[in-house]
Amino acid sequence: MPEPHYCLSKAAGEDIKSLYEWGFDHYGMTAADRYYDGLIARFGQIAENPQLWQGVDHIRAGYRRSVYGAHSIYYLIEAGHPQ
Repeated sequence: MPEPHYCLSKAAGEDIKSLYEWGFDHYGMTAADRYYDGLIARFGQIAENPQLWQGVDHIRAGYRRSVYGAHSIYYLIEAGHPQ
């Protein structure tokens, strides 16, 4: 079975790096690794079933949000993605 496909923006990639560094500094490597791995797993879950999480048109038209831990992941479903 192929891995689910998703694409992060450059800003999102930088945010994830900053989250990891902050978690490492405050909670140590094990906790930072666990949170990072959980975020990556959530991205895969979103890619597999993007309709599962709520739309947030009141924030920005077309966007959806998935909450992971203390963070919100905002995303768009690409045109042509199976609904």
